[in-house]
Amino acid sequence: MRILIVEDEVTLNKTLAEGLKEFGYQSDVAENLKDALYYLDIRNYDLILADWMLPDGSGLELVTQVKQSSPKTIVLVLSARDDKESEIEALKAGADDYIRKPFDFDVLIARIEARLRFGGSNIIEIEDLIINPEEEKITYKDKEIELKGKPFEVLTHLARHKDQIVSKEQLLDAIWEEPELVTPNVIEVAINQIRQKLDKPLGITTIETVRRRGYRFCFPRGA
Repeated sequence: MRILIVEDEVTLNKTLAEGLKEFGYQSDVAENLKDALYYLDIRNYDLILADWMLPDGSGLELVTQVKQSSPKTIVLVLSARDDKESEIEALKAGADDYIRKPFDFDVLIARIEARLRFGGSNIIEIEDLIINPEEEKITYKDKEIELKGKPFEVLTHLARHKDQIVSKEQLLDAIWEEPELVTPNVIEVAINQIRQKLDKPLGITTIETVRRRGYRFCFPRGA
């Protein structure tokens, strides 16, 4: 599970990132709205923790944009505002929960777990192809395909950005924890595994290479 922390208070965002790591969550930290939008453009998140007051805008702007582009992504608003009107405003903007500062970290974790447990599904369904990121499972016409690890993550990322050309660098940044320590060749290896384990046996094409630019999800062909 990957979480985006959008919080301009450095001590707090560091504490949140370290605490979430102990519970097995991967996280990225953005200190302003601009950086948050950058991360959202290159990565997929299961949940977002968004501070209301940011240096360059409101966390509610982020809530609105996230819910428009990815309505199933869970967003929790963090705020020092303790009046009910603010809570109502955040929930009406699309927030899934409203957490007042200061908060108990154990309570925050419990709320995160509850929202992820009962939140919307991230399953991708395109005609007969079903990609289930939560179970790392792919089915095509009720036949299960064996594709795990990084190739599965590459396929999932491209499927979620099926109208876009995604470069090798973007894939590395989105999927690998330390992209600077690996070479772009790992993307070619992952793409090859997708084609050998998924496309070739099924007689379909899921990914096309766009010369000098990257890759694009293309199933069904012509979509």
